[in-house]
Amino acid sequence: MKIAVPKEIKNHEYRVALTPSGVRELTGRGHQVVVQAGAGEGAGFPDADYEAAGATLEANLATLWQNAELIIKVKEPQPEEVERLSPDQILFTYLHLAAEESLTQGLINSGATCIAYETITGAGGGLPLLAPMSAVAGRMAVQAGAHSLEKAQGGAGILLPGVPGVAPAKVTVIGGGVVGENAARMALGLGAEVTILDKSLARLEALDHRYQGRIKAVYSTADTLDEAVRESDLIIGAVLVPGAAAPKLISRAQLAEMKPGSVLVDVAIDQGGCFETSHATTHAAPTYAVDGVVHYCVANMPGAVARTSTQALTNATLPFVMALADKGWKQALADDPHFLAGLNVHAGQVTYPAVAKAFGLESVEAATLLS
Repeated sequence: MKIAVPKEIKNHEYRVALTPSGVRELTGRGHQVVVQAGAGEGAGFPDADYEAAGATLEANLATLWQNAELIIKVKEPQPEEVERLSPDQILFTYLHLAAEESLTQGLINSGATCIAYETITGAGGGLPLLAPMSAVAGRMAVQAGAHSLEKAQGGAGILLPGVPGVAPAKVTVIGGGVVGENAARMALGLGAEVTILDKSLARLEALDHRYQGRIKAVYSTADTLDEAVRESDLIIGAVLVPGAAAPKLISRAQLAEMKPGSVLVDVAIDQGGCFETSHATTHAAPTYAVDGVVHYCVANMPGAVARTSTQALTNATLPFVMALADKGWKQALADDPHFLAGLNVHAGQVTYPAVAKAFGLESVEAATLLS
């Protein structure tokens, strides 16, 4: 199969969809991998490494897209990339369509087969292709929050761990999944006072057992959210509804109850954000303030640590890329119901119910398209 790896063009996105090691695995199976010249430089992978792994370099973007059967990316396609898609192509990347109506419509119009990393499920009920970037984003959220608490960044001038004689910052993480646990772990390691809010008692019990009470595992209610709003110096939004828009958990009115210079980090911004006042930002201008509360809402946080992120992402995606390349999309998805859950759009039809519901569209059962 002819596989294309274009350079990411989203603002300050330095990741690349495939490492040279991943290329070597695919070319060793007889597939043709074409990498856009310079695609891996931001992640520390020079063109020479891709050539040594068996890839062909292509400087002409139009040629790269035109000749591809399978296009693998990191972030959702930008408008000019959507226009390059054709009905006979497979797009495999993060899509987060429930927060992007124009992108959804663009992919519908393209006729392409669009498979989303973030909705592929795992045998244990997890999201294996979202998990590595969730781990990165959760850990980065604490770094970003700690930096945003500095006075020069608009924050209250608080050091996360405090010092002897001065209490540490209070950090609340909303959501106890992969993002939330990684954020809490980082905050705990830095010496903050950490609380996780979640609605799953089983998850709270597991977290309490794992961290031996060093992290407060609290059931999420309107009252516990109100308490977090009043008392926290840093709140990290880590709520995920797979494939659907994130719920709004802190309202604009509640900002008035927060401490001046406190910080909200919205890791759910790819799915629309879990704070009412959230809107997507970039690494070029990552924060803004609303009613004295600093908001950090970068939509591609892991792009800032591109080398680590690219390696972690390739480790997770490569088995699925190989299945698509070896078998074709229909057989690969028919053989694996968890992989089938990744199909979001095909031939002008939405196949993921949560995306269709978000925009009042009809959806078709993905399994019916495999015959």
